[in-house]
Amino acid sequence: MVEQTLRDARVLVTGARGFIGGHLTDRLTRDGASVIGISSHPRPPAKIGVTWRRTDLASGEAVRHLIGGERPDVIFHLAGRVTGAQSLENVTPTFADNLASTVHLLSAAAEIKVRRILLTGSMQEPDQADPQSFPCSPYAASKWACGGYARMFYMLYGLPVVIARPMMVYGPGQWDLTKLLPYVATSLIADTSPRLTTGTREMDWVFVDDVVDGLLAVAESSDTDGQSIDLGSGVLTSIRTVVEHLVRLIGPRVEIQFGAIPDRPYERPRAAQSHDTERLIGWSAKTALEDGLRQTVGWYRDTWSSLKPV
Repeated sequence: MVEQTLRDARVLVTGARGFIGGHLTDRLTRDGASVIGISSHPRPPAKIGVTWRRTDLASGEAVRHLIGGERPDVIFHLAGRVTGAQSLENVTPTFADNLASTVHLLSAAAEIKVRRILLTGSMQEPDQADPQSFPCSPYAASKWACGGYARMFYMLYGLPVVIARPMMVYGPGQWDLTKLLPYVATSLIADTSPRLTTGTREMDWVFVDDVVDGLLAVAESSDTDGQSIDLGSGVLTSIRTVVEHLVRLIGPRVEIQFGAIPDRPYERPRAAQSHDTERLIGWSAKTALEDGLRQTVGWYRDTWSSLKPV
């Protein structure tokens, strides 16, 4: 656990209804922060210690009005369209929901001089050290561009912005059944055979509670403005291996349909630069993969019948 310094601070969280955002707002309120949760949903969930605001982040005027009115000390920007789909139809909405909203927030934050604004990057972003690397999806391109704007705002306008780049986050509370682990876990619990890719893709899996610790450590860090900081274990594990763990934990009566859908092209394995992260912010992932999956499966066993896509 990181030492908290956000007690009594006004903290604005976009995407506060989401998987990571929900865990983060819970931690912030427990730690004594005054939280403003941003949602596009007309009826956000009631949470003690959270003041909800409904805002269209793709509107520059709406964002400027929001930030100017609330005047937060710290902003966590977690909202966005999160999908690895590579179809052309995702380009325009991803631009609006990810890049445009981020630029609006950066501009508004610079105007009121926030103490810190934290953006979330993506493990799908191109590797800056590899000149042949390129974004493998509209989502990856939008996050790559967000990082460029963040560094510009830091260099030109002195905005204290930092980018936290979570790897493959999993854990209890992920309601979106279009995502890999919720889809597989709930399918196996229901004895429905999930249709998957070959499962050979390797990813750096990191438990959601560890990620929340990491986000707080990044937000409270010094001398990291303008930088991107990975939040992950530093270890690559294939989708097939994770699914096999789920099978052992759940004991379904169905088989996995590996290879039923095609692998996405150009997706490259990427592990967190964990040594750099520990040096910069003193954080490292603590939850072993098997322990995290056991907690996650337990949560789905308790709640899967009531799950519905967000």
